[in-house]
Amino acid sequence: MGKVTGFLEFERLSEGYEEPAARKKHWKEFVVALKDDEAKIQGARCMDCGIPFCNNGCPVNNIIPDFNDLVFRQDWKTAFEVLSSTNNFPEFTGRICPAPCEAACTLNINSAAVGIKSIEHAIIDKAWAEGWVVPQPPKRKTGKKVAVIGAGPAGMAAAQQLARAGHDVTVFEKNDRVGGLLRYGIPDFKLEKSHIDRRVRQMEAEGVTFRTSTLVATDFPKTGINNFATTIVSPEAVMAEFDAVILSGGSEQPRDLPVPGRDLKGVHYAMEFLAPQNKVNAGDSFPDQIVATGKKVVVIGGGDTGSDCVGTSNRHGAASVTQFELMPRPPESENKSVTWPYWPIKMRTSSSHEEGCDRDWAVTTKSFKGNEFGCVTALVVARVEWVDGKMTEIPGSEWEVPADLVFLAMGFTNPVAPVLQAFGVEKDARGNARAVTEGSGAYRTSVEKVFAAGDMRRGQSLVVWAIREGRQCAREVDMFLMGASELPR
Repeated sequence: MGKVTGFLEFERLSEGYEEPAARKKHWKEFVVALKDDEAKIQGARCMDCGIPFCNNGCPVNNIIPDFNDLVFRQDWKTAFEVLSSTNNFPEFTGRICPAPCEAACTLNINSAAVGIKSIEHAIIDKAWAEGWVVPQPPKRKTGKKVAVIGAGPAGMAAAQQLARAGHDVTVFEKNDRVGGLLRYGIPDFKLEKSHIDRRVRQMEAEGVTFRTSTLVATDFPKTGINNFATTIVSPEAVMAEFDAVILSGGSEQPRDLPVPGRDLKGVHYAMEFLAPQNKVNAGDSFPDQIVATGKKVVVIGGGDTGSDCVGTSNRHGAASVTQFELMPRPPESENKSVTWPYWPIKMRTSSSHEEGCDRDWAVTTKSFKGNEFGCVTALVVARVEWVDGKMTEIPGSEWEVPADLVFLAMGFTNPVAPVLQAFGVEKDARGNARAVTEGSGAYRTSVEKVFAAGDMRRGQSLVVWAIREGRQCAREVDMFLMGASELPR
């Protein structure tokens, strides 16, 4: 603990933002990170609280009080070493994690939580600037080969851990670039893709092989989100070549809205809008890109994906953006005596909302209306009320909302089917790969030597949970191959 009375002396200082009018004109990140002296003061706010609930609030169990103290002492390199001992990619979580660690902060009971996420962001950015992030190739090779199917954060974390343990790791990715939903789900203004690219270079120097545009399945799917594969590899070939296989793809099957008019032109899944924009930002040509310029946009779904649609539409120059959420409007602030140290339900306004958006809650979409050309022109919506967890429509509450584009951003149900079907693994009730996380069979599927981690196993979740599961799965695979493991869990 750096300063005993720091939490009494200093106020929380959040990271700054470029002004909305300016940042809507580009696709770059716009967060103004803390300066060294500002991070020092924020580190001083960390309390000697005895039991640091933040450690368990963080899915990767970052050793938060220690790196807070080190930043207060301005020992940045050691702070980086502590941070990277539990998190392979702090530059991802320091930008896009919602920070459950801060919800669990002891100071958050009756004051503003320590700015843990901003400190993490400052540490890893300084580490890259100072050249401390370097490849860590293994001292010896094991002769074992591991296939990782899915190059999102879970697959990347598992691959890096296993390569550092001395295994030969090949990562198969159906998209044309590494990153999974980090690459083609999260807009560049939240996470510039150069952060992924430099991690790929580091991992290649550590011995990881990436095979992009490659789908491991029995056949190309008839439809798919974010599927830019040009090569198909059979699961039989993978099973024959590798000693262990990890399934680590993302949860990409979006929830549909089967109401009248769903097939009208202009009604799209969110990822049909977000993924092409990221490709265009990367310099690719995408002739069929959906563009919101000058259009009335309606986003259905109040979560992060919906927020990303709002921010992207604003950067296109949409005439208007409206976002509907089926659930009731949450309270402005949580009852901390009831929710702490758990993640609370409360009103959250993203940076994209601040750029311009009309939001409404407890609204259900009954149908879409279109014109003679088959294009959507309006939504028919209605108010709902929730009683004892059940939703009922309020009689006489219908109205129409004009729309030129509608994006369905209601979450994702399970991984796309071809990979799980190809390997014949047993699924749970939600369509994910069935595998537990504890005990001797942790992360193992019903098929011998096939493991599952991240969204592929747990369903739609956070990047930080994907990293955690990738790391833990890597340890289980290492133990399966070698009988013991020195990898951290």
